[in-house]
Amino acid sequence: MTIGDIGEGATLARIFPLLPASRRTLLGPGDDCAVVTVPDGRVSVTTDLMIEGPDFRIGLSTGYDIGWKACATNLADIAAMGATPTSLVVGLAAPPSTTVAFLEDIARGFHDAATALAPGCGVVGGDLSTAPVVMLAVTALGEFDGTEPVTRSGATIGNRVAVAGSLGDAKRGLDILFDRAVAPDGTVDPVAVAEAWASHPTEVAAQLRPEPPIAAGRSAALAGATAMLDISDGLVLDARRIATASNVAIDFDLAAVGDIDSLTGGEDHAMLACFPVNATIPPEFRVIGRVAPGSGVMVDGVLFEGRGGWDPLADYSSASNQ
Repeated sequence: MTIGDIGEGATLARIFPLLPASRRTLLGPGDDCAVVTVPDGRVSVTTDLMIEGPDFRIGLSTGYDIGWKACATNLADIAAMGATPTSLVVGLAAPPSTTVAFLEDIARGFHDAATALAPGCGVVGGDLSTAPVVMLAVTALGEFDGTEPVTRSGATIGNRVAVAGSLGDAKRGLDILFDRAVAPDGTVDPVAVAEAWASHPTEVAAQLRPEPPIAAGRSAALAGATAMLDISDGLVLDARRIATASNVAIDFDLAAVGDIDSLTGGEDHAMLACFPVNATIPPEFRVIGRVAPGSGVMVDGVLFEGRGGWDPLADYSSASNQ
């Protein structure tokens, strides 16, 4: 049974019961807008697109994987501001030939990711349409509960730089999947995908079903973090964003960071934060560097040359033209 067979209303009726509920919902899915409470008076808002092709490949990813990852990556952006995720709005478009079961799996992925990573956060509304490929647009909301937002621009010289979450596993997982399960013509071998999951579960899960340390963002804010972001495009590339916004340099200790994949691999969705010297760094974090005078990103005191991560416009365009 496809979504084209049963239409919008019946498809939504199948999906809504599967989605997680938000503790801040006054009026949920089914009306022109949702209505949610904002007890602090301030709300953090982020939007992210996931599109079949540049962001995921059906066959490598199941509907459940896609729903999980779309939820988790948006929760990470809220956490990176030191906020607690509360609500999600999901826009979904798919070809009419898409099966209802596939969309139900996406909904289940959203439900389980929100329940596991940010209990009390849920889907309050969205939209359903058609498109040549599967596309998701997710907007996430969060609350600060009395603390100030932790931006990218507050790092100061002498701060310790720390990370919560894994580095490099997502890139290694993607490399494993493409090496073992994707043919030169782009065909995906589902048996090889299953074998990759079985032989490298940590790396493949980091790529297909990431588990960002959502609670660590709030812990960092309470501990006095001066700057923070979610590592989505690569440690070096994202750290350079803090360095630029704060007008400082970030100097990583390579031994503490790990290998080259840990420096440049994208989609880690770990929390990178800067802390004052006298701050008690939360246990979820480990120190991997310091904030120094200058600009840009250094590794063991040497300026890192090159981008150091994934640019979704330039890199996907280049790969598509090869």
